[in-house]
Amino acid sequence: MSYLLQGEKGERRLFMGNEAIARGALEAGIAVAAGYPGTPSSEIIENLAKVSQQRQLYVEWSVNEKVALEVATAASLAGLRALCVMKQNGVNVASDFLLHLAGSGTRGGLVLVPCDDPGALSSVNEGESRHFARMIEIPLLEPGNFQDAREMIPYAFELSEQLRTLVMVRSVTRLSHASGGVTLGELPTGQPKAFFKHDGFILDPLAGAVLSAPVEYKHALQQEKIRNAAERFEDCPFNTYTGPPKPEVLIFTSSACNLYSLEAVRLLQAESRVGIVKMGTTWPLPPRFVEKYLRLAGKILIVEEVLPFLEENVKILAAELAPTIGAKIFFGKRDGTLPATGEMNPDRVITGLAKVLGISYDPMPAAYAQKAAAAVAGGAPDRDLTFCPGCPHRAAFWTIHNVLQLDHRQGFVCGDIGCYSLAMRPTGFETLKTLHSMGSGTGLASGFGMLKPFGMDQPVLAVSGDSTFFHAVLPALANAAHHRANITLVVLDNGGTAMTGFQPHPGLEVDAAGHTVQSLDITRICQAMGAEVHTCDPFDLETTQTILLELLQSKQGLKVLILKQRCALSPERKGRRMYEMRIDAAKCRGENCGCNRLCTRVFKCPGLVWDKAQGVSRIDEVICAGCGVCASLCPAGAIQKEAVQ
Repeated sequence: MSYLLQGEKGERRLFMGNEAIARGALEAGIAVAAGYPGTPSSEIIENLAKVSQQRQLYVEWSVNEKVALEVATAASLAGLRALCVMKQNGVNVASDFLLHLAGSGTRGGLVLVPCDDPGALSSVNEGESRHFARMIEIPLLEPGNFQDAREMIPYAFELSEQLRTLVMVRSVTRLSHASGGVTLGELPTGQPKAFFKHDGFILDPLAGAVLSAPVEYKHALQQEKIRNAAERFEDCPFNTYTGPPKPEVLIFTSSACNLYSLEAVRLLQAESRVGIVKMGTTWPLPPRFVEKYLRLAGKILIVEEVLPFLEENVKILAAELAPTIGAKIFFGKRDGTLPATGEMNPDRVITGLAKVLGISYDPMPAAYAQKAAAAVAGGAPDRDLTFCPGCPHRAAFWTIHNVLQLDHRQGFVCGDIGCYSLAMRPTGFETLKTLHSMGSGTGLASGFGMLKPFGMDQPVLAVSGDSTFFHAVLPALANAAHHRANITLVVLDNGGTAMTGFQPHPGLEVDAAGHTVQSLDITRICQAMGAEVHTCDPFDLETTQTILLELLQSKQGLKVLILKQRCALSPERKGRRMYEMRIDAAKCRGENCGCNRLCTRVFKCPGLVWDKAQGVSRIDEVICAGCGVCASLCPAGAIQKEAVQ
């Protein structure tokens, strides 16, 4: 039995934040869960998929976040409770439907859980999802600890059904991926029945057709729901106060910043001077609750991440309440007390709070700092971000880079999000020249491919992963095919959504729960769009180079090269070597070779190590994945491979 299902009501368990969210969804009695993999959100759907058979759930990894929200909404409209999960960038993808959904309303409880990534720890931006809640006028909740993460999900479903609206519950990396104690609730029994009623009066939200028109009526209804939410939030159990009756400084905070604030106050020994208001309901704010605590102090510090969302909303309320509560002095991101970029942490809160309190705090004595710096200096060497040993992307970008150099026309590659984003860096030979959202590489390439009338003769390439191909490349590819853009798309097909944990996608024959499903063939899809399509193993450097050079010489239309090889960390390849690798030290010329250590200086696979003492390269047998690619590089033939039987 899954750990997620173990334990009776009232028992205490150690859960990762995402596990607590998943457990809360089970306790809420969800029937459907859908999402698209993206760190730090992926474990929610993964955990629900593991228990889908025992709990009779339908769980899917959708083709993208917009479709995931549509799938979950269908369940809601049929009277079921449904959960939709994504990372912060996914809310942008889903926003078109999101805007309509806020107007049309819901039936069964519908909760959207975006997991933001302050500091961009596993992202290319630290975009905020909270602003969508205010923009489209839906309630926003933020768990401030791991118990909140479990309890807030059932509360959100009840709120959704009371107001007939989507409810957003926002998590962040340090809550999703950290672990803490959680007291369990009860798992419900029984199987709900789905039925979509649609034959009632058109304005009947529970029986009529579902649409966001007429806009004026529906928008007014939407705003009424927000006013009702604010009223319900006045006595919400997730809004709490900790501190003295008359604090000198009052902290308003939310999400994981609640934990940072508690630690900061403790370390500063300021419990008698500072009060903390933990806001679990950050949009709309409950005005009477906020007024009650604003009255307590003249100095207000707002602690949140990343942008001053809570700060601005509290200030608006404070301005409206000024005749009764008086003027307040606010500190936060707008005045520079706290940084408006990057991840928040206790040290940042301590620095800001100490400034407001007018005290000094030395988090690290000078002697200790010197000792720590010396220890780091003599420790492990600096390591650049790099592809894993045996990664097919390293071989792919080696070939792409070399082909563009051989072509001599200053060709370039447009990229997007995935492990292959590292090709912006030396590990990918600085091959990517644009990097934006998923699928944008192909969209940008489509635009570049139409600029020949303006004198552009540079070869234009785009790269895409196999999961990204289905997520966002298809519309851009259709655009390129329709307009006969002269581009070459290289699909890096490594057999799954590798960057986030090998979740399945429509190109595979398995779904989130492990069931056999229909797979879609990327080759046939591209051919149906009229593209010239070739498939190759990126580990075969010679053949890949020959095909790609020929494609670049073709002057017209859309070309697709599918480089198909499993990720080195995939279940199919992990721990299984294709070749046993060795280096003939007698043949290795090292720095005296004309290549000047091409293998370790330029190709830089972590499985290759430069032995400075011996003046030769060597294989790190512990981490070498045995892909055999490096044997094709050495001009002296010193790197040798032998097929594993």
